[in-house]
Amino acid sequence: MAAKKQNSPEYVQAIQNRKARFEYTILDTFVAGIQLLGSEVKSVRLGRASLNDSFAIIHHDEIWLENMQITPYEHDHLTKLEPKRSRKLLMHREEIRRIQSKMNEKGLALVPLKAFFTSKGILKIELALAKGKKLYDKRETIKSRENERQLQQLKKQY
Repeated sequence: MAAKKQNSPEYVQAIQNRKARFEYTILDTFVAGIQLLGSEVKSVRLGRASLNDSFAIIHHDEIWLENMQITPYEHDHLTKLEPKRSRKLLMHREEIRRIQSKMNEKGLALVPLKAFFTSKGILKIELALAKGKKLYDKRETIKSRENERQLQQLKKQY
C-alpha cells in the first residue's frame, strides 16, 4: 500500500481577489467548480487571470461568474475566446437554492474570493456571501491594520 505524502499542500493558490475582503464583510464561503473552454486552464496555470471586479449571479438555478478575465493562451491559434465572458460555476442545486434564499432575505452579494487548483489539478473558485462595507467600516479596517503593523515593528525592536 502506498503511503500518502504528509507535507503535500491541499491546493495550490492561483488567483486572489484582494479587493473583495476590503470592500465586503464576508459572512459565509462556498467552493464551486468552474466550466472552462479550450485552453483557458493553461492560461490560469500561467497566472494570466484576474478576479478583480468579478461577481457571481444566480440565473435559472445556475450560478454564473461574470467579469473574470482570462487572457487567451498564446499558443492556441484555433479558438478565439472572449477574455471576460460569462462562465458557469458547478454546484449542487440544493446548495444553489440555499444561497439564493440567503441572498433574497438579507440583500447580500456573491463575490469570488480566490481561484485555486486542487491536488488533483481541478480548478475551483471560492465564493463568499458578502455584505458591502460602509465608508466608516473601511476606515476602521485601515486603522486596525496600521495599528497591527506598528505593534509588529515594536516587537521586532525589543
